[in-house]
Amino acid sequence: MKKIALLVAAVSAAGAQIVETPVPGDPVALDSGRVAGKILANGVKAYLGIPFAAPPVRELRWREPQPVKAWKGVYNADRKAPECIQVLRPHNINHYFGEEPTSEDCLYLNVWAPGSARAGSNLPVIVFIYGGGSTIGSSGMALYDGANVAARGAVFVNFNYRVGAMGFMAHPELTERSPHHQSGNYAYLDQVAALEWIRRNIARFGGDPAKVIISGQSAGASSVSLLQASPLAKGLFRGVVAMSGGAWGNNGQAPKLQDAEKTGVKIQEALKAKSVEEMRQVPADRILALQEEFQVGATGGAIRIGGANVDGYFLPETPAQLFAGHKQNDVAVIAGFTHDESSNSLRSAKNLEEYRAAAQKLYGKDAELFLKLYAASTDAEAREMGHTAAREGMVERGARNWAMVHTKYGAAPVYLFQYSRVHPYIPGVVIADQDTATIGAYHTSDVPYWFGTQEALNLIRPTRKWTEYDHELSQKMTAALIAFANTGDPGTPAVKWPRWTAQNEQLLEFGDKIQVLPMNTPRLDFMAAHGAPQATPRAARD
Repeated sequence: MKKIALLVAAVSAAGAQIVETPVPGDPVALDSGRVAGKILANGVKAYLGIPFAAPPVRELRWREPQPVKAWKGVYNADRKAPECIQVLRPHNINHYFGEEPTSEDCLYLNVWAPGSARAGSNLPVIVFIYGGGSTIGSSGMALYDGANVAARGAVFVNFNYRVGAMGFMAHPELTERSPHHQSGNYAYLDQVAALEWIRRNIARFGGDPAKVIISGQSAGASSVSLLQASPLAKGLFRGVVAMSGGAWGNNGQAPKLQDAEKTGVKIQEALKAKSVEEMRQVPADRILALQEEFQVGATGGAIRIGGANVDGYFLPETPAQLFAGHKQNDVAVIAGFTHDESSNSLRSAKNLEEYRAAAQKLYGKDAELFLKLYAASTDAEAREMGHTAAREGMVERGARNWAMVHTKYGAAPVYLFQYSRVHPYIPGVVIADQDTATIGAYHTSDVPYWFGTQEALNLIRPTRKWTEYDHELSQKMTAALIAFANTGDPGTPAVKWPRWTAQNEQLLEFGDKIQVLPMNTPRLDFMAAHGAPQATPRAARD
């Protein structure tokens, strides 16, 4: 009898976890049909898995996103949609949040709104674009959940976009048949389609289409930099937030369409297909198997695919040329990076000898100047300066390049940041893709602070022991995002965030304390003159 009672209690508890609370006043009438969401435990209204474009399957594989077909009745937007097809994650890595379904039918978005939001509330809107090296990533990841941001008074939106070959493959046959004489860049066209959906519909959830900012991390940061440059995104946002990435790490350059098409031909040859139409009949897992993949330790084929090309449509010219011609979206920018994310031979030097050898190999005749700017006389100093030089030569250089170009060719302000708070790990926890003792403020470590999703990293198993300060820091960072969306200025009563200018180069550090730091312009000038050293895959993981 006791066992039966326990079983009933367990079933009741499990059932309690999936009971849905309808949103009073639903359904919401969109331009494609009516949707109904649910009320979350914190009072936030969530509308999950709303289609913003037609499924990009069959004849729509490798085509720009098409309008979603209007539906009758009420669409129950009560669960997140599958991630766009990609390799799945090992279960013992840092960013494993449970197994997600994966599908080519994946162009869906999620909206979180405050419980009190109504049409006409004119609330700020924060949009997030995930990273993942252009080959993985999902709006369904717990790290990117918008419930806590919405609880703070903003509407939060994220969405899926195609990744890997499905999102980026250019091909001569596709170019020939396109109405825009372009191919590839489908991922970015998905992003434009989602932003256009937001402009048309977000007011119905209480958001103000004039107060939309787009944010992104890693490959998502590259996306927001390209959206700022692209004429297709004109008028779709008032500001951009780039977390660890952007087109300016390589000085605003991008491959030509003709070069990108060569990769598509390689894929066709590997598939032994006679045409694009035959390639559209190939199961997606066979195409996945051809892709080089390093984001989550996966192994695959030898064909590397992902990233923008100058297709004459989404990118009529390179980002650098678009800015120089004053054709960019002149909107406010926040760009930044984490303290310990860049990795190259300087960072990996274990002692003074290896540090000097790495400098000589990287900078040749200018190694002596480098070693004066990044002086080290002991093994410990060499290790510290190796980390500093790697960061300043890669992500910090890219953020500064962006700031310089942005202020040269536009009038809108730019704000820079560095995130340096190290997560408080539970002693003894083992994470397959991290050494918790040395990882520092790693690539992506700032994201849970921006969005208040720190507990996502304890979702599957306990890994962090968050402190009161961590939650306070998160609250201040989230408040800055909301202020930026609301006014175009990220400054708040608690955090004064100065503009970056060429005359006063400074950034805001979010670390064990929040402070304004001067940037080391002589060192950064050296790095700007020498370009980015060769990075390892570690610097690109989401």
